[in-house]
Amino acid sequence: MKRRTDIRNVAIIAHVDHGKTTLVDALLRQSGQFRASQLQGECILDSNPQERERGITILAKNVAVNYGGTKINIIDTPGHADFSGEVERTLAMADGALLLVDAFEGPMPQTKYVLRKAFAAGLRPIVVINKIDRPDARPNEVLNEVFDTFVELGANADQLDFPYIFASGRAGFASHDPQATQGDIKPLFDLILEQVPAPCIEPDRPLQMLCTSLDFSEYVGRIAIGRIASGSVRRGQRLALIKSGDQIINGNADRVLVFDKLGRTEVESAEAGDIVAIVGLAAVDIGDTIAAAEAPVALPRIEVDEPTLSMLFTVNDSPLAGEGTFLTSRHIRERLDRELRSNVALRVEETEDRDSFRVSGRGLLHLSVLIENMRREGYELSVGKPTVILKNVGGEVHEPVEYLVVDVPQNQVGPVMELVGARKGELTKMDVKGALAHLEFVIPARGLIGLRSRLLSATQGEAIMHHNFHGYQPFRGEIPRRPNGVMVSNVRGQAVAYALDGLQERATMFVVPGDEVYEGMIVGENARENDLVVNPTKEKKLTNIRAAGSDKNILLKPPRQLTLEYALEYIEDDELVEITPTRIRLRKKLLKEEDRKRAERKDSGKARVSV
Repeated sequence: MKRRTDIRNVAIIAHVDHGKTTLVDALLRQSGQFRASQLQGECILDSNPQERERGITILAKNVAVNYGGTKINIIDTPGHADFSGEVERTLAMADGALLLVDAFEGPMPQTKYVLRKAFAAGLRPIVVINKIDRPDARPNEVLNEVFDTFVELGANADQLDFPYIFASGRAGFASHDPQATQGDIKPLFDLILEQVPAPCIEPDRPLQMLCTSLDFSEYVGRIAIGRIASGSVRRGQRLALIKSGDQIINGNADRVLVFDKLGRTEVESAEAGDIVAIVGLAAVDIGDTIAAAEAPVALPRIEVDEPTLSMLFTVNDSPLAGEGTFLTSRHIRERLDRELRSNVALRVEETEDRDSFRVSGRGLLHLSVLIENMRREGYELSVGKPTVILKNVGGEVHEPVEYLVVDVPQNQVGPVMELVGARKGELTKMDVKGALAHLEFVIPARGLIGLRSRLLSATQGEAIMHHNFHGYQPFRGEIPRRPNGVMVSNVRGQAVAYALDGLQERATMFVVPGDEVYEGMIVGENARENDLVVNPTKEKKLTNIRAAGSDKNILLKPPRQLTLEYALEYIEDDELVEITPTRIRLRKKLLKEEDRKRAERKDSGKARVSV
């Protein structure tokens, strides 16, 4: 076994919004290998439209730069725990990691989550204290907090002796001086070459490569991406694809590509240590081993954390259905099957009626990104309330709990404690960072559903909330439901200003004049806890008698904007989110009022019998 010194494979890991993609941009811009036209705009690697809009990394991506005669494969990873499937696959390709930490915020929940994964993969991270040009930066304190985090996560002696550097991705400089205000990024390149180990290879053994990512082309089909663990691969070589259960499928390497700058370049062959893309294996899936046909030996499959949250995807059967292109259960099934090929943290089960699907993922953001992609592609569907996945551990029901961090002005701590406490959250740490109070909780995942919007309302929009999966713990009992009921339309038609003016005195509306409504559609939030059936299409009666003062100007309050995440958090068990390419609506599962009353009587009868 020897080391290949002409290459480095490094993953970049960080909490959401700590400047990871911006720092990668600085590395690309200052590598001197790109034309100006290739580097237009910010966040070059955030190619997915949702990534640019949300300002987060969703999909892991590979780029390669050459520095000082050494090829550096840079792997940009997601910072959110909901995309843990991407993180775990990415770390399997790396020999080292850059851990980015904000110079003010310090280690945050996702920092700890991804760092724990890096330690499990045996990586020794280089710590980059980023954003040192912030006016409130406290780089030395944050460095001490990072060390404490390493100790807390059980780092070994070698990992505790971590190299570190200070940087500003936006200003494009790195330095060993925390007070630096200018310079270039080269000190970080030098640190990567010095501290990231060269890949350990076995060039004389037969080919072994774990497929850690998939790409797809309309022309060549699936493209397997991974790092060659041993041996080499050449164009036209006979390969064995080893699937789960040790099933072997023979195939050929039609094309071999290596990562070069922002794209891929076709080569005749690639060696151990290279990250490559192989074309020609139509049946390949993530976790499969690609081996030499004459010596098919499997590598350990990728282990991904189990899903914690599930939703029911169903065909949209509302009276306004038909706005999309793909409407049937067959369309939805095919799209979910396609997603399963690359989204290893996703699970899909078909229900008995074969018209709906139980889709499970790592969290609300994980599933909402999938739904948003589907609606942009022309799909139309209805989605039920998110529910957590319970486990039976030793005869006792356990539920997923999350580690929640809230930063809030010190005079707003009371509402935060009240809201989180009501949802069975337990305070584990309280600190002060500048003008902000820093609160850390352990809370059931159920308690997080709908919490963000209520925290923002209770703190006048000043609370900053982050969370990540913490583990499974015994079930903590009932959590308060939504305190307000809803207003449900009893007719189909167009909402009119006259009707909405009368309703807004006791409700927050979700619709505006001219919006199409139908029986069973939720048009607003009632000020009280009960549901109210209303007519939002009622027009003013016209007479030939005019009374003084009978006419008045109608002033409507702006409606509440229904984003996808807000809608998914808002609904209750008897409600659905109707999702089309153009609209997001809320509705009752049972559209007719008499059907809802009948179901309510049936449920109350069952409750009396059980008592």
